[in-house]
Amino acid sequence: MKNIIKTVLLVALSGAFITGCGEKQSQQVAKQDTQTFKWNLVTSWPKNFPGLGQTPEVFASLVNDMSGGRLKIKVYGAGEMVPGFEVFDTVLSGTAQMGHSAAYYWKGKIPASSFFTAVPFGMNAQETNAWLHYGGGLELWQKLYKPYGIIPLAGGNTGLQFAGWFNKEVNSLDDLQGLKMRVGGIGGEVFKAAGGLPVNMPGGEIFSSLQSGALDAAEWVGPYNDLAFGFNDAATYYYHSGWQEPSANLEFLINEQAFNELPKDLQAIVLTAAKSAHANTIDEYTAKNSANLAILLEKHNVQLRAFPPELMAQFKQISLEVIEKMAAEDDSGTINEVWQSYKTFYDSIKPYHELTEQAYLNNR
Repeated sequence: MKNIIKTVLLVALSGAFITGCGEKQSQQVAKQDTQTFKWNLVTSWPKNFPGLGQTPEVFASLVNDMSGGRLKIKVYGAGEMVPGFEVFDTVLSGTAQMGHSAAYYWKGKIPASSFFTAVPFGMNAQETNAWLHYGGGLELWQKLYKPYGIIPLAGGNTGLQFAGWFNKEVNSLDDLQGLKMRVGGIGGEVFKAAGGLPVNMPGGEIFSSLQSGALDAAEWVGPYNDLAFGFNDAATYYYHSGWQEPSANLEFLINEQAFNELPKDLQAIVLTAAKSAHANTIDEYTAKNSANLAILLEKHNVQLRAFPPELMAQFKQISLEVIEKMAAEDDSGTINEVWQSYKTFYDSIKPYHELTEQAYLNNR
């Protein structure tokens, strides 16, 4: 009888313990479901600037809607909290939990970062996305930023960019000698090797620099963004034969500590919203570039030009030499690691796209 009573008591106590644990877990889940977070996101673009400035706004809106308001993200344009070129350090410090920018702005700090924005004569947007998400590119990118406590994610792609605005016609390398041009990343290094003088500056400073003569030329993005900045009022010739940024990939930067403090469901929401905003950007640029080019040509009488094939061939050769030299001279080995991954993937998909995408474009 005593044994029976003892067994009943043990069962009752066990049930009470399990019930208590279940209630505690339910309370924890409920607390998690109601806990709210507020993040700041700083960008390298003017607030609400077409395309570039809209991508972080789309992202923040998606996060708010998918989280039911549990994670609210306030977006700051360049200069509102920090200057456009201070986004990386601001996210690193935790002053802002996120940023939106272009990786090649940090080439002074992380030389290999330029490969995650654009490689002259390299992959287009579709191919770059494939390398990042299925070819190991994103893992290398995150490995590169890991020492800084920052998680990078693809944050939009503008597609192939125009070659830029010039105040004189360019027909040969001789026309580039001593030419001051706003051009960033690896494209800037190639322009320098070709005899030009590359200048890196935020988009908001380009117009006044062209007007004052501080710049002789500038590349930014393409018709959608170039018309918004009014470059047609500051330069005469618009070159469409882009080579320097065949795929202008943007980035979201996330402070790793802040990300780790989020519940798993909010982490998943951040990652999903980033990928959605990334995909939306190329759609926006594809639609808006053509419409804005028509305005530039028909309303503003912009003089459209193309570089001669001989000059493009020289740019291509110089580009390869510059990249190979960068990889060889980098003591850390990171540039070579990223370049070999990029080049291997590019070489593997290029023949297929020559048979499909390129052949179709030629035929149509």
